[in-house]
Amino acid sequence: MAKRMDGQLRSDVLLVEDTFSMARIFQEYLRRGSYSVRHCDTGRAAIKEIIRQPPDVVLLDLRLPDIDGLEVLRHIRNNQLATATVVITADGSISTAVEAMREGAYDFLVKPFNADRLLITLNNVLERRRLSNVVATLSGNFSQSEFYGFIGKSQVMQTAYRMIAAAASSKATVFITGQSGTGKEVAAQAIHSISPRANAPFVPLNCAAVPKDLLESAIFGHVKGAFTGAQGDREGAAASADGGTLFLDEICEMSIDLQPKLLRFLQTGSFQRVGSDRVERVDVRILCATNRDPMTEVAAGRFREDLFYRLHVLNIMLPPLRERGEDILQLAHHFLDQYAREENKTFNGFAAEVERCFGNYAWPGNIRQLQNLIRNIVVMNAGPIVTLDMLPPQLFTSNTVQPAGTVATTSFQPVVLSPLGDDVALPDIKPLAEIERDAIEHAIARCDGNIPRAAAALGVSPSTLYRKRQSWDRSSIAS
Repeated sequence: MAKRMDGQLRSDVLLVEDTFSMARIFQEYLRRGSYSVRHCDTGRAAIKEIIRQPPDVVLLDLRLPDIDGLEVLRHIRNNQLATATVVITADGSISTAVEAMREGAYDFLVKPFNADRLLITLNNVLERRRLSNVVATLSGNFSQSEFYGFIGKSQVMQTAYRMIAAAASSKATVFITGQSGTGKEVAAQAIHSISPRANAPFVPLNCAAVPKDLLESAIFGHVKGAFTGAQGDREGAAASADGGTLFLDEICEMSIDLQPKLLRFLQTGSFQRVGSDRVERVDVRILCATNRDPMTEVAAGRFREDLFYRLHVLNIMLPPLRERGEDILQLAHHFLDQYAREENKTFNGFAAEVERCFGNYAWPGNIRQLQNLIRNIVVMNAGPIVTLDMLPPQLFTSNTVQPAGTVATTSFQPVVLSPLGDDVALPDIKPLAEIERDAIEHAIARCDGNIPRAAAALGVSPSTLYRKRQSWDRSSIAS
């Protein structure tokens, strides 16, 4: 619980460290921040202290003389205490970090670390807790069908809107994940537009669109003669975004050699242009995005672990279009109206079978694919109603009527198949949705209700399981 000391509010930290010399060092580090510090040297003493007065943050060494530090972590999780945990370990392996995160840790530190690393980590953890509280407060009164460039009123998008609104007021780094075409740059622009930096520059840079040997120059700039073709000084994206927001899209495409320089920039706000020995400083908020699984990239050695945890302070995951339900038609109507006006066409709606077709299709290209499809329909046809014969063949599923003259394709697979007729009896076959639900509920039960741990075992993100359970709850209420 935060305490007011010396006229200022200090966050309460419980340090659990059995080595006296290390505990003294960490306590000295913490005195540089706004923290009041309690210290325990055993796991059981820590649990008693947590029960007596739950702290804001537990700084927890995993190697303790009496019990494993993970037992302390499990006690906090099982009792649903409003306490964040940062794990300290001398073992920098991914497996240790992943196990701690599955048990509920917010972050981890690998010995040795300096005061700046500790204070940045604690500040990030407390900021994430604050934003979680903001999201919870907004949950009861936040319902919009349009939001800073987004269109859609599905439950999964309401969650995304709340996260964006909460993250906007923070200075913390935001890591946006989602498939291609789900609107990651729209989310970054929304965060900037709501933030106190809204009147300063928003500078997007797609790391995949710049040749790897030129990406450092694109971010930090270069001086004349730094490399072949550098005919003059050039300001990079970091300097262009000074006072505002720098959005690094497809961050996982960045070469492993450039990543340490980005990490240093994140930690210090300083950089050097390519070919220059002069250090420059800027005030920039960093947002980044990827369509890959960043933890997979870390495990494969393609993305630095320390950079990932420095960037992954706040995470916003954008759902694929196929999981957004009624939003598909809302978006389709929006694009139809927009492009009909632009092309001076008379389109004003969709045939019922077209709407069913849209609902049954997997949309592997997400919103971008839907947008391009509607534009193509408007340009190539006259209207006023979009009919089946105007659709490309890959959109047809087994429960839509295929118009004459079209040729089926297997380029994309539908996500919904029509049920078998009443005359076909196959009692030994369960619907795929039922099999999926059984598998998820079994995994959650085996993991003692720990959804992040169940998600890791199933190979999906925790947010996927939360969305599935929400949809089941809504279905139960509706029935």
